[in-house]
Amino acid sequence: MKKSEKKSKDESKENEKTVKLYDATLREGAQAEGVSLSSTDKLKITKLLDELGIDYIEGGWPGSNPKDVEYFKKVKDLKLENARIAAFGSTCHKDTDPAKDNNIKALLDSGTPVVTIFGKTWTLHVKDALRVTLDANLKMIEKSVKYLKSKEREVIFDAEHFFDGYKANSEYAMKALSAAANGGADALVLCDTNGGSLPHEVKNLTEKVKLKFPDMVIGIHTHNDSGTAMGNTLAAVGAGATHVQGTTNGYGERCGNVDLSALIPNLQLKLGIDVLPPDNLIHLTRVANAVAYIANQPPPYRSPYIGRSAFAHKGGIHVSAMRRNPLSYQHIDPKLVGNESRVLISELAGKSNLHSKLEEMGMSGKIDNLKEILDKIKNLEHNGFSFEGAEASVELLLLRCKKDYSPPFKMLDFTVVVEHREKRGIFAEATVKVLVGGKVFHMAAEGDGPVDALYIALSKALREGHPLIEKFHLADYKVHIINSNKGTGAITRVMIDMQLNNKYWSTVGASTNIIEASWTALSDAMEYGIHLEEQN
Repeated sequence: MKKSEKKSKDESKENEKTVKLYDATLREGAQAEGVSLSSTDKLKITKLLDELGIDYIEGGWPGSNPKDVEYFKKVKDLKLENARIAAFGSTCHKDTDPAKDNNIKALLDSGTPVVTIFGKTWTLHVKDALRVTLDANLKMIEKSVKYLKSKEREVIFDAEHFFDGYKANSEYAMKALSAAANGGADALVLCDTNGGSLPHEVKNLTEKVKLKFPDMVIGIHTHNDSGTAMGNTLAAVGAGATHVQGTTNGYGERCGNVDLSALIPNLQLKLGIDVLPPDNLIHLTRVANAVAYIANQPPPYRSPYIGRSAFAHKGGIHVSAMRRNPLSYQHIDPKLVGNESRVLISELAGKSNLHSKLEEMGMSGKIDNLKEILDKIKNLEHNGFSFEGAEASVELLLLRCKKDYSPPFKMLDFTVVVEHREKRGIFAEATVKVLVGGKVFHMAAEGDGPVDALYIALSKALREGHPLIEKFHLADYKVHIINSNKGTGAITRVMIDMQLNNKYWSTVGASTNIIEASWTALSDAMEYGIHLEEQN
């Protein structure tokens, strides 16, 4: 062999992944409360996960519902670069030849290169759920795997309830694994199906399985019912597991599965195991948020690594230290996973928070009275405002302190009337009088409610000077009662999210009058949007 050929083969071996990722979002994640994925949703997520570099994508359970049937038909047309699609199902039924079993037939008809089947390893389930003899269950496992292998499929065996099964009857749980191995399974996946195991238990049992099956690929599948899914998965990998199953953002039955969005950087950055192709880790945050959007779920704000709050800093002491060295309060550089550091402004902020915010805005050194601004922010928060989720309001506070800043409009008057008429029911009418570029605009509008009417009237008044405002979209309106013990005199906080194409910004208002609070947040949202327009 030539030296160049030997070097090429050695490099190929070095670049081969030592741990494979198996994403079950499309099946197990869809079992989460509140999650429902159409076949189109599944195809979009498949593309995202493939581009990220996931090795296996579990598409669903063929034949269980029309959406999964449609998905398996259409996924064949996708040009995937990294992932192999897996169909999921169970072993054959008792006293049934796998060749004649409808479940096995549906798995093969899906046309996927990989088939994942689960089998019972816990005697309780064999007797009470399947209601077959222990020996019959072992035969069902072995002959199902063997038949699927005869059809040239890669077969992954999910040992359901393995850890609970081992605790109840260690000999039988191991026999179930042996049955799958004898059938020719490509991987034996140890499942903590009820999510009740602890890391030291997972580590010990994974080591025992690895000793008994030294030549087999051993996998791990964890649930988070005890809050230990991440610890259990890392413990299994440390004990020799090289196949890891989980879901994006941790979606799944009950408390969910291990979150691959956090597990991936733990493996890659903390343990040095390259589970994604080179340079793909920076796309992790984008993909996790895109999956949440497609699944119609809230963005994973507090998720490790990829959450919006993962690298958000609020305390003044923290921010002061961060300005000297970002590693002082961050365990990694957020850019490695496609995220970013954020400085929050609140009553806990110090001057360092404002300095950092000014640097973000490109205004470093342009404002001197930071102490006055900080005091104003703290007083406003004392009176019901909350700026940490309303960064546009913070930026406006700072912008208004610039000597050369001129507000794009000034509110002179507004009136809101809510009426009930017999034939029309409840509706609202608002009039606004604003000064724009030296010209007074007096506009009226009707709306479904007082805030809607105000929004429409203000938009009409600003449209002539700022036509782009027609494309502004009021994306969200939130109301929070601060001191409910005050009854109808309680302070109301209003948060508004505004959108222009793919840009979002948030503002806040607070008052004992909900209309005044809404106007403050609404007018700030419009002013900030116009500022963005002028900057571009």
